[in-house]
Amino acid sequence: MFLEKTVERNAALIQFAIELHQSGSIMPDTYVIDLDAVSSNASVMLKEANQHQIKLFFMTKQIGRNPIVSKELVRLGFEGAVAVDFREAETLHDYGIPLAHVGHLVQTPSRMIERVVRMKPSWMTVYSVEKAREIDEACRRIGCTQNVLLRVIDRNDVLYPGQYGGIWLEDLPRSMEQLLELRNIRVSGLTSFPCFLFDAKAGDFMPTVNVQTMQAAKQLLLDRYGLKLEQMNMPSATCTHSIEKIGAHGGTHGEPGHGLLGTTPMHAVANLAEYPAIVYVSEISHQLDDKSYCYGGGYYQRTMIKEAIVADASGNLQRGAVHPPSLDSIDYHFELDGNYDIGQSVVMAFRTQIFVTRSVVAVVEGLSKNRPRLIGLYDSQGRPFKRLG
Repeated sequence: MFLEKTVERNAALIQFAIELHQSGSIMPDTYVIDLDAVSSNASVMLKEANQHQIKLFFMTKQIGRNPIVSKELVRLGFEGAVAVDFREAETLHDYGIPLAHVGHLVQTPSRMIERVVRMKPSWMTVYSVEKAREIDEACRRIGCTQNVLLRVIDRNDVLYPGQYGGIWLEDLPRSMEQLLELRNIRVSGLTSFPCFLFDAKAGDFMPTVNVQTMQAAKQLLLDRYGLKLEQMNMPSATCTHSIEKIGAHGGTHGEPGHGLLGTTPMHAVANLAEYPAIVYVSEISHQLDDKSYCYGGGYYQRTMIKEAIVADASGNLQRGAVHPPSLDSIDYHFELDGNYDIGQSVVMAFRTQIFVTRSVVAVVEGLSKNRPRLIGLYDSQGRPFKRLG
């Protein structure tokens, strides 16, 4: 999906990824992240956000909760990270990464509420009065107050399977009556997902109906309760190009993930401000008839992968079509058209969510200065990975 743009805009990343594989520094099923490119992408994004008075919280699930990249983003000026689930919250907290937003796509489990509250997240999202009560009770015991965001949904909203949940807009008044009785939480904002999606026909990011639902909920809270919200959190497709759109639709916060890697759908078809910052490295395992197979492990169902670059030891590069495994199969291998020698390097560039893979993450720096080096290996959950040899 992103191979052509990576060849065009960050060929050095592809070349160094091949060198790392052929030297034995990395094994197949490794994502290579260009820290220089991520840093550059983040810097232009923060500048744009500041101009439009939009706050940004960075996502780490796409990068495997990686501590090196996360610490660089904090250094650049991000207020903190988004922990989409409780395990991510623990990992980031252990690395000393400030938690800006916890519990949106995955609610915090009951028996972890107090532990997470003690991590002092800036905001926690709740889908129900019951979860808010749990947070309120934990805060009462600790002696603190927690800002919460409500995920409000309506019947026509865009919701992905596996992500259903929230307070129905029609039920918001009844829920608010109960929420206002809680003394140790503070309803200070709203959120939804996805708020913007790429429209191929329009050639641009467009707001989803979810944004209208948030706007209606905000007006209801103001008119009925005099509640002035601090945050209208509008994640999805956050990048330099979409930041102005967040503000234009009443948003106050965005949450870049793919934008930091240059891998939103729009990045595949346009030269946006962000550069491609990630590739996937594999190796030819075997051949069968007129097909070759390389090692898998990093497949994500929404990759939209089409091609790979195959490199031999002499540096010769070939392009070939890739056929990912079907959704009902384990990604033991990717299938490539044509016959390639066993052991040859394979490089792909596609949309991913590293935290759901079994891949290794290699972080490299110095590519922008023509002095590349490998600075860290981690597993897909952000834990240090022991290097071979």
